[in-house]
Amino acid sequence: MPSLSFLLAYLVFGAIAGVIAGLLGVGGGIVVVPALYWFFTAQGFSQELIMQMALGTSLAAICFTSVSSFRAHHRRGAVLWPIVKSITPGILVGTFAGSCLAARLPTGFLKGFFVCFLYYVSIQMLLNIKPKPTRQIPGRGGMFGAGAAIGAVSSLVGIGGGTLSVPFMTWCNIPIHAAVGTSAAIGFPIAVAGALGYIVNGFGADHLPPMSLGYISLPALVGIAAVSILTAPYGAKLAHKLPVGTLKRVFALFLLAMATRMLWSLF
Repeated sequence: MPSLSFLLAYLVFGAIAGVIAGLLGVGGGIVVVPALYWFFTAQGFSQELIMQMALGTSLAAICFTSVSSFRAHHRRGAVLWPIVKSITPGILVGTFAGSCLAARLPTGFLKGFFVCFLYYVSIQMLLNIKPKPTRQIPGRGGMFGAGAAIGAVSSLVGIGGGTLSVPFMTWCNIPIHAAVGTSAAIGFPIAVAGALGYIVNGFGADHLPPMSLGYISLPALVGIAAVSILTAPYGAKLAHKLPVGTLKRVFALFLLAMATRMLWSLF
């Protein structure tokens, strides 16, 4: 059982992650994973499985937060359910396969891959890079391939896939508000398949900390998910009152600093 100070840290960070997700439209996983990595390191978790625990717990939390997110977008008519239906088979296969692969990869590789992804997201946000809409949504085979790729990468970095699925749909001529809403719905099958993969592959692993379900820390899951669900709507409300463009650039600099710190710890 983690100490009271860590339980409180999960609650506080869950509140912050929820506000950031609602305010800036980024998945909570992009900040939850590095935070969990540092929390788990401070608690003395085995270095051999610390990234798997952070990734699995992040995806498990997204199972809960994504529901409230896509329901809010659905009420505004911003979820294109035919796209969700066509991309979900590839999402499920790619995400589960990616989590199975992650369970067998060393922490150093997963950490390096996550650092590279943080640099990609932060530079994309800082420079406001958006793909030009140059094509249409592909057929069944193309959607399966796109879903498998988005799901696989998402499972390796513990996110709901918004930083990948939104640019993909924008590239395919989907209006941005519909792309964001549809991405929120796509995040649910990503989270479910990924969390299931980390649970299945974590059963019987050596050196698991107490109160773990496979590679998922139950205290961290409860603390982060329960509070972020409550605070995300407040972040969404603040988005209409604050200069989101400026805040995104500041947040991008924060992500760059976080990525650099994680990169430094690799050496």
